[in-house]
Amino acid sequence: MKFARLGDPGAEIPVLVDGDRHLDLRSVTSDVDGDFLASDFRERVTAALDAGALPEVPDAASLRIGSPISRPSAVICIGQNYAAHARESGAEPPTVPILFLKTPNTVVGPNDAVTIPRGSEKTDWEVELGVVIGARAAYLDSPEEADAHIAGYVVANDVSERTFQMEVSGGQWSKGKIAPGFNPTGPWLVTPDEVDVQNLRLRSWVNGEPRQDSDTSDMIFDVRVIVHHLSQYVTLEPGDLILTGTPQGVAFGGKFPYLKAGDVVDIEIEGLGHQRQEFVAWKAQA
Repeated sequence: MKFARLGDPGAEIPVLVDGDRHLDLRSVTSDVDGDFLASDFRERVTAALDAGALPEVPDAASLRIGSPISRPSAVICIGQNYAAHARESGAEPPTVPILFLKTPNTVVGPNDAVTIPRGSEKTDWEVELGVVIGARAAYLDSPEEADAHIAGYVVANDVSERTFQMEVSGGQWSKGKIAPGFNPTGPWLVTPDEVDVQNLRLRSWVNGEPRQDSDTSDMIFDVRVIVHHLSQYVTLEPGDLILTGTPQGVAFGGKFPYLKAGDVVDIEIEGLGHQRQEFVAWKAQA
């Protein structure tokens, strides 16, 4: 199944994406949120679909695409999870997962414009596989238990400001990760049965020029290991989002320029969809 949320920020309609149709889910749930994902959501949606209770959204193509999940309680990220990216960053691949956090207000629609922070000279892109939690996870006994706690997968752009992350960080990466809108997400939440999650191609482009091109099979720590490992330190709640790291090909590696106002970034993961953002200059609020 593929789920999306369409409409203006704060007023998105939850929908089931069924081929070319966008079916209104408001008879089943008010939103694609933790409560919905913690329920038997696939069975409920299937029953409503079979009963003809999901009308088509007639103007779906004209509506903004929001994040396919409502604001999560937590956005937890794994750093340097592809060996080549670790090396382009000047580090050896980690032996245990590296953890940092993004704030919930970073999560926006996949095609929303992204504001370059005030004073930024090193805003960067990162295509990433996102994991959405569907059942509370704490102290899992093994990586194999992770599957029962995953609602689905999304495309994410872990936008980063490298000066804030590395040079004025105080040893913590999150300063460079938490500007509003720094986590375009979607267009879809795709359930695990739809994809082979450890065999998905990830790509990014800037102004139409190729940047990243890799595969989730190159992860150092796979999805199950990540969820199990995190559960030893944090209680994962339904609707929470985990970003699993980015492959090589970002500006921080030194081969490409950082983003400037007017640049357009495209992000894509096989089976999970495509997103595009224009990067715009920061302006003081009136």
